[in-house]
Amino acid sequence: MNLHVRLQVTADTRRADAFDLRHGAHQLRNETRIKTEWDSYHNNNRLRARVYEIEQWKSTLQELLDRIDREMSALKEEKASTERELEQLNMPLLVCSECLSNRDGRRSTELTYDLADTELKKELCVTESNKKLLIDRCQSAWEKINKLEVVKFKLQLDLNDKNETLQIDKDMLSLDKDCANITYKTDSLKTPKRMITYDQWLDKCEATKKMAIDELQDTLRLRESLFVARGRARNALRAQTDVTNYMMRRRIYDTQRARNELQWQKMKMEENMDKLATELKTIGEQFADKVNALKVAETRLETRGYRPGMELASDEADIGLKEEVRNLRETIRQLQEKQDCGKATYNALEAASIKIAIDLNDKEQSLETDTQALEMRTALEPKRPTGTDKNLVLASMADEVPQIEG
Repeated sequence: MNLHVRLQVTADTRRADAFDLRHGAHQLRNETRIKTEWDSYHNNNRLRARVYEIEQWKSTLQELLDRIDREMSALKEEKASTERELEQLNMPLLVCSECLSNRDGRRSTELTYDLADTELKKELCVTESNKKLLIDRCQSAWEKINKLEVVKFKLQLDLNDKNETLQIDKDMLSLDKDCANITYKTDSLKTPKRMITYDQWLDKCEATKKMAIDELQDTLRLRESLFVARGRARNALRAQTDVTNYMMRRRIYDTQRARNELQWQKMKMEENMDKLATELKTIGEQFADKVNALKVAETRLETRGYRPGMELASDEADIGLKEEVRNLRETIRQLQEKQDCGKATYNALEAASIKIAIDLNDKEQSLETDTQALEMRTALEPKRPTGTDKNLVLASMADEVPQIEG
């Protein structure tokens, strides 16, 4: 009896333990299944959110990379335009230097520091200043292109990392317990040495984005500065060229007026010299005639002095001859003085005429030099667009047609 009771109690206890075990196991299975499913669900959502976030950053960085490519192309075009503008400054520099060199060949009093010379030197300074400005801008553009290359390289590295990360996360998102490539790992909870926190990763992405945006803004300002520098250099040189051309034309006008005045003076000098030479010739003839008349009068007086005896009287003929001799001698003296004065005046006129001729030759040479310089400067005048050029601009085909240099 006691044995039977003990066995019954033992059996009841074992059944109760088995029931408790089955109930606890069933509860544990349900709880672990639910927890596993929820953990998997939450982690899948986290992976999806992570994939979405990385895709957003990838899209942002890809857009920045495309903008950097466009800015680099635009900056290279601006740099090329600035370099072409820089090459075009060689012609004004050469023409200005040649004009100054030619004008230094002027002679005598024509070699002066006039307004044309001053404006030519100003133009030379403006051209050299423009050249230095454009060279500095080209150097800045070259440095900025190199910086953009570095930023582009960093963006490409970051994009490659994000593409690889996206591929990994998408593969892990598609992975489930039924996949064939799942295995136990030796230490899945280990933390890689290169791992950073999410905040550090976000700060790095923001820093990369900010770096790219800052470089894009700097590039835009640099492109604008290149455009403005070309415009300012072109306008400054054009304004100075107009002033220089005006001063050159004014100098040519003043020289022509002075040359015409000298030509008139020379013509009047030559007319006076011809008249004076004719007068001197007439005075010479008169002088010779008076000398012969004096010889006649003196011969008469001398010969009448040999009259014999009482015939040697101071008669009216003797008095008249003596008066004639005195008058002739005074006339000859006056003619001699007038002839000497006329010769001196003629010599002075001749000397003045020679000086005028020399000055006239100098002005002719100066006028020729300035005229050649002004003709040389026609190469600096802006080319006027033809009808074909205007049509190409209106059709937006100016860049597609090759430029032929004349």
